[in-house]
Amino acid sequence: MNKNTLIADDYSLSRVPLSARTSLLSVTLVRVGAITTLAQFMLGATLGHSMTFGEAMLATFLGSLILEFISLGLGVAGAREGLSTSLLARWCGFGRVGSIIIGVGIAVSLTGWFGILNAVLAKSLDHAWDIGFVWSAGISGIGFTILVAFGFKALSWTAKLAVPLFFLAIGWISVKLLAGHSIAELMAFVPTSAKMTIGAGATIVAGGYIVGALMTPDISRYCQNSRHVLWMTIICILIGEFLVNSIAILIAHALNTEDVVTIMTHTSGWLGLLTVILATIKINDVCLYSSSLALANVMEGITRYKWNRTWLTVVLGSVGTVLSMIGILDKFTSFLILLGVVFPPIAGVMLVDYYVLRSSRHMLDATRQSQTLPESTQLIGWHALFACNLGVIGGLHIEFGIPSFNSIIIASFAYWITCCVGSLVSKKRRLMY
Repeated sequence: MNKNTLIADDYSLSRVPLSARTSLLSVTLVRVGAITTLAQFMLGATLGHSMTFGEAMLATFLGSLILEFISLGLGVAGAREGLSTSLLARWCGFGRVGSIIIGVGIAVSLTGWFGILNAVLAKSLDHAWDIGFVWSAGISGIGFTILVAFGFKALSWTAKLAVPLFFLAIGWISVKLLAGHSIAELMAFVPTSAKMTIGAGATIVAGGYIVGALMTPDISRYCQNSRHVLWMTIICILIGEFLVNSIAILIAHALNTEDVVTIMTHTSGWLGLLTVILATIKINDVCLYSSSLALANVMEGITRYKWNRTWLTVVLGSVGTVLSMIGILDKFTSFLILLGVVFPPIAGVMLVDYYVLRSSRHMLDATRQSQTLPESTQLIGWHALFACNLGVIGGLHIEFGIPSFNSIIIASFAYWITCCVGSLVSKKRRLMY
């Protein structure tokens, strides 16, 4: 495969070479755009409607610790190896078949969310221009698909335009809504609605972006070094979690409601519509981009043939657009949320395998200088799949603590223990024979 083909295909099935890495500003803006969404404002408003300012920020801090741990660990691995999440999973315990399973889950989940977010934008466009929901969904879906087909460079340029405009619009709306209120009084406000525990608050903070944390290598593979990954993840947490949540919490206290986003967008005229458009553009292009990378890994893993990411993007974008046009995705929301519960254990297994057990690190290290991939990998990582299932079960059924954190810890220890036991059994058998 020649260099031009690799660039057109955005290195979906190969390492991103150092010559193709981009600046810290570019990757950070793409990442910030993916986390600073209207859904994040809804999350912050939910905290503010059920907690004091101090409690809500503590919950934000605890949830953000989990997100930072996963994002930094996987992000550094992605930058070091130049690989996307689903491709990296092949050499992080899951093997070829295991990475296919992960890729299918990622592709289905993110394509589903692409369709849902496209439908949200279409409703706003239809409300503003009265051209019909179906036409609005079709136009916006096609636009997103064309944008993502051009790869990471298109995402970078879009983020440079959309992220600053989004914060200007949100800032102006927030100032208007908070006008006449004392910030000190809002911070001391005690909500009268049903109380939320710190653990529950931390859970929704961590759960709100856990899929994005797992997908960090898709973006960080364009970082020039591990230091850039560190700054990228810290800046994104500070802006996307602490800044956005604090603003949403204060607005929720000022209006005494958790329905902050509806008020922000519906009472601000064209500025509200612009906010919805910018918010959707920033997250939806990343959803479709990561989904196309995952599908490229799936198709190559099944057929042993390298499918072009651009055409896979067109297929996924078309599917997501059609589903949003016919409204069927409303039925899948619960299923997509359930898929999100599966992702934290995957991150735990990958982190343990890459940094602790280092089962394939010698192969990755040996091929890094030549910018190739290891020729061999295990067919399926049974230990990894078992540990993930155990982590999901634990996360769903253990009632104390933070479910996302519980599932990661259970999966990590289960994977480490089963691999160590398996290694001891293998050594014993070799000694016997």
